[in-house]
Amino acid sequence: MLTEHDIYLFKEGRHGRLHEKMGCQLTVQNAVAGAHFAIWAPNARSVAVMGEFNGWDVRAHPLNARQDGSGIWEGFVPGVVRGQSYKYRIVSNYGGYEVDKADPFGFYAEVPPSTASRAWTLEYEWNDAEWMANRRSRNALDAPMSIYEVHLGSWRRGDGQRFLTYREMADQLTEYVRETGFTHVELLPITEHPFYGSWGYQTTGFFAATARYGEPQDLMYLIDRMHQNGIGVILDWVPSHFPNDAHGLSYFDGTNLFEHADPKQGFHPEWNSYIFNYGRHEVRAFLISNALFWLDKYHLDGLRVDAVASMLYLDYGRKDGEWVPNQYGGRENLDAIRFLRDLNEAVYRDHPDVQTIAEESTAWPMVSRPVYLGGLGFGLKWNMGWMHDSLKYLSEDPIHRKYHHDRLTFSIWYAFAENFVLPLSHDEVVHGKGSLIGKMPGDTWRQFANLRALYGYMWAHPGKKLLFMGCEFGQRREWAHDDQLEWWVLQYPEHSGLRNWVGDLNRVYRTEPALHEVDFDEAGFEWIDCHDAEASVIAFLRKSRKGETVVVACNFTPLPRENYVLGVPGGGFWRELLNSDAPLYGGSGTGNYGGVEAAPVPAHGRMHSITITLPPLGVMFLKSEGRNG
Repeated sequence: MLTEHDIYLFKEGRHGRLHEKMGCQLTVQNAVAGAHFAIWAPNARSVAVMGEFNGWDVRAHPLNARQDGSGIWEGFVPGVVRGQSYKYRIVSNYGGYEVDKADPFGFYAEVPPSTASRAWTLEYEWNDAEWMANRRSRNALDAPMSIYEVHLGSWRRGDGQRFLTYREMADQLTEYVRETGFTHVELLPITEHPFYGSWGYQTTGFFAATARYGEPQDLMYLIDRMHQNGIGVILDWVPSHFPNDAHGLSYFDGTNLFEHADPKQGFHPEWNSYIFNYGRHEVRAFLISNALFWLDKYHLDGLRVDAVASMLYLDYGRKDGEWVPNQYGGRENLDAIRFLRDLNEAVYRDHPDVQTIAEESTAWPMVSRPVYLGGLGFGLKWNMGWMHDSLKYLSEDPIHRKYHHDRLTFSIWYAFAENFVLPLSHDEVVHGKGSLIGKMPGDTWRQFANLRALYGYMWAHPGKKLLFMGCEFGQRREWAHDDQLEWWVLQYPEHSGLRNWVGDLNRVYRTEPALHEVDFDEAGFEWIDCHDAEASVIAFLRKSRKGETVVVACNFTPLPRENYVLGVPGGGFWRELLNSDAPLYGGSGTGNYGGVEAAPVPAHGRMHSITITLPPLGVMFLKSEGRNG
C-alpha cells in the first residue's frame, strides 16, 4: 500500500495523507479480507501486531521491516474485522526495551481506561453539501464569527451524571447554539486521551475521536447536524506536546522517536509532557497529516492550534540553563517555525475555505500573516492582551476605573497588527480563577450589569469573538470538568437576562456588516471619544465597507450619564439597536425611548451630534435611520 513516492514524501516531511497508508487499513488482499498494518519504528528489532483476531498472540503476526531506510514495518493480517482491538508489540534494538503500543494512526480506541486501538473505517454519508459549498463565506475574515467554546464532557450530562453521546449532543447542542446565535462551536480537544482531567490536551490518539462519547461516525453526525443548521465547527488541536503514557508516542521504539532526546528540548516541565521534535521530517509529516485528516474526514471548519508560544520559544517555561539555544544563539525554535509555516501552507492549499487559529500569548510578529510575507501563516490569532486588560479593568471597583482608563483604549493601538479573535475562554474560569461573573465587583445587580457591559464592549470591539460555555448565562461556580454546567440558574432573571443579552448581541453582530465586515483594518473603526476617563465612558464608530455606521457608547460606572453629547457622522434619527440596561436583560430600563434625533450641533470634530442618556454600567449600540454624511 505504501509506494516509493509515499516513502519519499514521508522522509521529506511533506506527506499530508499518511492516515491513508499507515496504521490499520482494512482491505482485501488476494481475495482475502483482513487488514494491512504499517508502523514507523526505525529503532525496533522486531514488531508484531496482536489483537482479538489472533488471541493476543504476539508470535502470530510479526511485521516485516521495509528495506528502503524508512523505518516502517508492515504486513497483512487476514481475518481482521471492524471493531476488533489491537496493539503493537515493539522490541527495541536498545537495552532490551519491550512495550505494547497503541496505533499512532488508529482511527478509534477502546473506551478509557482501556488503551488498545480498534480496527475501524470512516465511511459516512454526509448531508452538509450546502454548507461545504458555501462555507468559504462563513469562515471568511469579513464574516461574523462568534465562537461558543465547548467541553463536550461537561456541557450537559445525562441521567446519573453519565456523558451524553455525540448523537445526543448533536440534537441538544446544535439547538442551543442555534437559539443563542453563535456562528461557530469550538470543541476542546476530542482526540483520544487517557486522562479525562486533561480536558483532551494530553493526547495519545491523535487520529482517534475519543470513544467516551461514541464512535467516530457519531462525531461526524454531530458535525453534520451543526453544518445543516448553519453552524461551523472548530477543533482545538494540540501539536505542541503529548503525555508520557506507556501506550502512547513516548519512547516509542525504545528511543526518543517523536520527542527530542534532550529533556531541555523534549520535555515540558510545566505540563509534565513531551515536546515533538519538529526538526524530524517524519514527525512533521505525522502532524501535518493529522491536521489534514480532521479537515478531510470530519469536515471541520478550522483548527485552533493550542500553545503556539510554547512551540516558538526554546526557553518557554524554563529558567536559565534549562534550555538549548538555536544555532544562532537565540531562543526561537527554528524547527517549530518551519513546521507551523509548512502546516498552514498545507491547510490553506488543500482547504482554502477553513481557518487556522493560533493561541499565541506573546508579541511574536506576523502570526496571522502569510508565509510568503514572512509570517507564520495562520488565519487568526487569539488576542490575549485584550483579554487580560479587559478583565483587569472590569474587576476594578467603578470608582477606581478612571485611573485605569488606558486598559480600555490601549488595545486599539495594536488591534489591526494581527487578525485577532477576542477570547474569554476556559482558561479564565479554572485553576482557582473563579467564574467571569465572580470577577465582577459589587452586588448581584452590579455584577451582572458589569458582565453585560463587558460583553457589549467585546462584541463591538474589532475582532472575532469567543466565549466559553456557561459564561453566556453567568454561571457562578468555576468550571468543573467532572460535572455539567449550572443550568438550573436559568430560573433566575439575572441569569436568563444575561443569556438573552448574548443572544441579541449575536443577532445584531451577524446582521450589521459594520460590526464584523472590517475587523482587521483601521477603516472599520473610529473613535468618537476615548479620553473621558473621569466618567469612565468610551464611544466609537464601527463601519462597513459601504459606509454603514454603528455608534457604540460604553458607560463603565453605575451612574447614569444624562445629556451626554456624542458627535456622529450624520443627521437624522439614530435608533437604539441594543441597550444592555433593558429590562429584558436584567437591567434598570434606563435609555432613550428607542433612539434620538441628531442635531446640527458640532461635537467631537463632527457637524452633527446626539444628546443621549447613557445607562448605568451600560453599553448602547445606535444606527442612523437618516442620512449618513
